[in-house]
Formats: sequence, C-alpha cells, structure tokens
Amino acid sequence: MIHPLRPPSEFRGVFRDDLLARAVYAEAAGIARATPLAIAVPVDAADVIALARWSHETLTPLIPRGSGSSMSGGAVGNGVIVDLGRLDTIGPVADGHIMVGPGAIRSRVDAAAARVGLRFPVDPSSGAFCTIGGMTATNAAGAHSLRHGSMRPWVTALDCVFADGRREVIRRGVPQQWSETERLAVRKNSSGYYLGGDLVDLLVGSEGTLAFFVGIELALDARPVSTTSISAAFRTLDGAVAGAAVAREAGAAACELLDKTFLDFAQVDRPTDTEAVLLMEFEGEVPAVEFPEASRVDVAKDPEAQHALWELRHAASPILNRLDPGLKSMQFIEDGCVPPARLADYVRGVRTALASQSVRGVIFGHAGDAHVHVNPLIDVRDGSWRDRVSVLLADVAALTARLGGTLTGEHGDGRLRTPLLDTVWHQWETLARFAEVKRAFDPDHRLNPGVKVPLPGQQSLGDIKYDPALPPPPPAAARALARVERERAYATPRLTLLAENS
Repeated sequence: MIHPLRPPSEFRGVFRDDLLARAVYAEAAGIARATPLAIAVPVDAADVIALARWSHETLTPLIPRGSGSSMSGGAVGNGVIVDLGRLDTIGPVADGHIMVGPGAIRSRVDAAAARVGLRFPVDPSSGAFCTIGGMTATNAAGAHSLRHGSMRPWVTALDCVFADGRREVIRRGVPQQWSETERLAVRKNSSGYYLGGDLVDLLVGSEGTLAFFVGIELALDARPVSTTSISAAFRTLDGAVAGAAVAREAGAAACELLDKTFLDFAQVDRPTDTEAVLLMEFEGEVPAVEFPEASRVDVAKDPEAQHALWELRHAASPILNRLDPGLKSMQFIEDGCVPPARLADYVRGVRTALASQSVRGVIFGHAGDAHVHVNPLIDVRDGSWRDRVSVLLADVAALTARLGGTLTGEHGDGRLRTPLLDTVWHQWETLARFAEVKRAFDPDHRLNPGVKVPLPGQQSLGDIKYDPALPPPPPAAARALARVERERAYATPRLTLLAENS
C-alpha cells in the first residue's frame, strides 16, 4: 500500500506535507481552521485521475478546492487538499457556450464572453477571485440571480473524475435514477443534493463529494443594452418586502436589501426612521414601477450614478475592518433563504437572536429572493464567546426551519451546516436518499468527507480561526493568510503567497 503522504509516482504536480504549506491551506474565507494532511496541486486532469486512484488504494480523503473563497468550511479539512487552481484554461466561445477549467476565475470567463458581446450572468460578489469550479460545486448565485438564477441552469456539461479515477463527460439529457423527494419553498437553495431531473443538476451543488470537475461547459447570455438602477428607502421591513415583490414582478434583474443594521454601520444618508433600503437594477426598458410605501426613491440611469448607488452595497466592509480588533466578523449564520413572504419575519428573528446574545451584527442580502447574509460581530475577549456563537447558530437554524427556509441559498452546506441538515430537511426519507447518493458515487467517503452527509458525531463548530486560544500559524503562513484577508488575494495561489511572505 502506498504511504498516505507520498503521492502516486505518475503525479507531476506539486505535493507538499510540510507545516508551512499545510498551515496556509488550513483556512478559507469562512470561520473554520483545519490543518490538512498535505497539499496537492495537479497540473492537469491526468494528475487528478492519478490522485483519485491513489486515494482509492490508500483510503486517503481528498478535499477539492478552488481559490478558498468559500464560507462554509467545504474547502478546509483533515485530508489532502487538492488545489485545482492550475486547471484554469478558458476555451473559445462557440455557439453561445464556453468550456473552462475548474480553476478559471469567474471575472476572466466573463471577460472572454464580453469580447464576443456575451456575458456569464451568474455574478457572486467574489467574482473577481472565485473559480468556476467552486461556483459549480456550491451552486453559487449572486445579485442578479433574481432574473438569471444560480449556476445550475447555466452548466451544460461536466468533465468529471469520479472516486475510482474514472473520467467521463456528463452532458445534459442524462436522467437521475433518484426521484425527487422534497422541495423547499424557497427561490434559491444550495443545501443537500438536488434530487430528480438531470444528472448534471445533481452534480452541480454537490460540493466535491461526488466527483472532481476538471472541465465545465457553460451557457452564455447576451449582454444588456442598458441598465437602470433604483434606490428606495422604507420605514418598515414589511414595506421593504412589499417593495421587493413589486421589483420581482416587474422583472428586476437584482433587488438587494440593506437592513438598518447595515445602514447604521455604513453611515448611509437616508430619511429618518429608515428600516431598510432596496437597491434594484433593471435591464433594458424599465417598466413603470411605483413603491407607494417608500419614503424616498432615487433613479440612476448613467453609469456613474448607478455606480454611486451600488457603492452602498459595499460600504460596510471598510468600516467593519476598522472596528475594535477584538471584534471579529464571523459568518456562521450568513446564507439563510426563506419564502419571500417570510423575509421580514426572518430579518426580525435574526435581530432578536443577535440581541438575545448581546451581539451586534450586519444584515444585508438579496431581497428579491429573500436570501439574507449576516455578519455577527463577536468579541473574542469575552470568555463566553463560543457559547454565544453556538446558541446563535442553533437559534437561527431553528428560525429558518420554522419559516420553511434553507440554511444556504448559495454558499453550500460545507462542514458548518452539514450537521444541521436534519433541522431543515425534516423528512427522514430525504436524508436517507442523500446518503444513498453519496454511497453510490463514493462508497468509502473519500471525496470531501463530512460535507452533504455528516460523519458520526460531527459537530458544526470545530476550531475557529479567530479563537485567541489557538496556537498561531507559523509566521510566514500567518503573513500570507493576513494578506489574503486584507487584500482579498484569493486568486493568487496560496503557495505563491507563502513564498512571497517567507
């Protein structure tokens, strides 16, 4: 048997198991820290096949990873991290489609489409540095999902390497053998496996638990001739929810919520007693829309004015970065999605949960889809901070379940939410079917174990990278990780950052 930390002889990429390399891959954009066994950086699909066969022989867990911008802990773990960043080819556009490698950066793919007058419309806020492989793995979305949806409908084929090393291209038109068992009444969902329909649909959103993606074919769309942006302020959450329904029915491409918690931190100028602001974008001709409950409405048509409106969406981040260094913005209840009619109930419930633990937080998100992001600000100098995090996570998970929602609208279950799947997926049959899918593709649980299907005794909160009681990473790794966080340098390979900071 091959030693677990010695790569297969035919592997031609980088393989490292030294402490520095392992430390710089122990973190991603979420809260978790987990030191891997080793790091493998394949150069092509043949290397991925070699790793999969080696894993099959040695029972070594493999954790697929893109740029590490994921929030839910699916890109960190105790196996061998397989960094797919070098598989970053971007093919030519043909018949409105493009084939790319899993390591291709989303913004670069969109730029390639733009050169022929097209676009890739799935646009997460991390688009400047996230990979298409990671987006496909989590069924990512973004601000324009209100009109254009998440990744799933835009993926037309997947070049896969399965757990036994077999490589096969799966195209649309291949039905699943698993019948649909349950649908949550939400507009977006990245939780569990997608059961029913096409095999491509099952693989998209599977978070590296069923196969490696070594090639992804995407459909493209026409670029809009023009856009118009609208900002509307509301004195009540219910008024904002009603405004989001108006925008949705009028065909808005995007409709974003900035809650009072966000507006206070960002120090946004708005009418007195504003509870929420909606930012909306319409593509092409704008229909006649009215927001009778709005206290102020601003319309922007030229690019500069639109840019100024949308800068509000990003205004809180610099302020959060300047807060007391003891306060850490921890995203662990950051991706809930509920039925649109329950959006106000969800925001009020999250506010109540935060207040019950004496925790401040910033709430914002995709109002048109009732999909909310939350940044709780945790004082890690308080000895009870982990208890507060645990209670908040449990309370908001229960709130989401009561409202008929999902814990993840676009970021995936990861290791953070997988142990909580039984909170929102109420039917035992559904969870049993998820386990059946996993066994069929990966019977030894070697592909991203602990994601989608929990391991025995698995807990949501392990080591949290902000914990002052944890030993710090080695200095060079700490400098590299600090640069990632400070500069959002996710698109730069971690080993390159490590070399530059050694």
